[in-house]
Amino acid sequence: MKTWKDIHPISWTIIIGTIFGRMATSMSIPFLAIYLTAVQGASASYAGLVIAASSSVGIIASFYGGFISDKFGRKNMMLVSIFGWMLVFAGFAAASHLWVFFVVNALNGLCKSLFEPASKALLSDMTEEKTRLLVFNLRYAAINIGVVFGPVLGLYFGSSQSTTPFLVPAVIYGMYGVILAIQFKKHPPATLKQSRNMNVREAFMVTQKDRLFTVALIGITLSIFGYSQFSSTFPQYMAQDPFIEDGTKLYGFMLTLNAIVVLATQFPIVYLGKRFSPLCSLMLGNIMISASMMILTMSHGVSSLVIIVVAFTVGEVLLFCMMDLFVDQIAKPGLKGTYFGAIGFSQFGNVIGPWAGGLCIDIFGAGHPSSIFSVLSGITLLGLPFLAFAYRRMKAGITEQQPGLGKPL
Repeated sequence: MKTWKDIHPISWTIIIGTIFGRMATSMSIPFLAIYLTAVQGASASYAGLVIAASSSVGIIASFYGGFISDKFGRKNMMLVSIFGWMLVFAGFAAASHLWVFFVVNALNGLCKSLFEPASKALLSDMTEEKTRLLVFNLRYAAINIGVVFGPVLGLYFGSSQSTTPFLVPAVIYGMYGVILAIQFKKHPPATLKQSRNMNVREAFMVTQKDRLFTVALIGITLSIFGYSQFSSTFPQYMAQDPFIEDGTKLYGFMLTLNAIVVLATQFPIVYLGKRFSPLCSLMLGNIMISASMMILTMSHGVSSLVIIVVAFTVGEVLLFCMMDLFVDQIAKPGLKGTYFGAIGFSQFGNVIGPWAGGLCIDIFGAGHPSSIFSVLSGITLLGLPFLAFAYRRMKAGITEQQPGLGKPL
């Protein structure tokens, strides 16, 4: 198929590398909190602080990572961050003091925030417009394939009892970096067309004054707020609800079903979704995630849980498969890294969401899912009018005529 042949060799390297990179990360990081509390004797709150360090640093650094990749090139940023990742996981393996884990996981978030915007922008740079949706979704599929196998390997290698398994990700990222460096030498990226005189403040003002982008960013942030509940509030509720028997195992079933549904539905959904604006998919994704939580307020039987996971997963696919395409469409080529970095501010939803979900459980109690998930669903649904406003603005072809914005749509 010609479309697949059009994908650049470096893009294939990033896609395949994403499988192994996410597999390596998910075999180690998800078990870190368990290791810190069970082996290192850390309190649950300190373990949570360590885990939050990665996301917190990532939110702050993501914009700068994207901007720097625009200014100094994708290749340099990607190689520095990926070899930095290798050292980070070696640091996890060598760590013996609690404060070291905090520092190393903060550096983990820094490496991710530098690598992700640069790699997405490079995929866009090296791919024809007609093929970009396919490439972005191959990358998303690669993430999910890695996450399917990573936790199983983490259990096998005992990542919750020892930090020695963290050496495996260190080796994988080292190999990934070497292969990527070879590919860059063999296929040098084209020189970027960008304004290298623009400083970081000016670049930030460009995205801030882009009303279409900032309004959509608010809607996406609230959608991610809802998405975060699946990995934070859902497991706590399942484990604590007195009316659910063996909730922890049921949640494990929900995780497996989530991964299966993602892989089964991703490309059919994208095939249908590409006929419409990415913002239509983002709006529908917001509705599906909100609806999945509303279903939980009415019933929590096994059949209902299956429906909840399917609805949630379809919303997840609609949200994450189209987000990159939306950013790609509205960003000026010379500032694509900056825009992909700026969308990282949406991860505030991932920081606030778990806290809000836990607060709802504390206030209402795990035995009152109707109260807990009505509140969380309602907050998530607040993102819909922002996405709808951005859609109307995009459909009308309204853009601010200022440096850094893409052509009118």
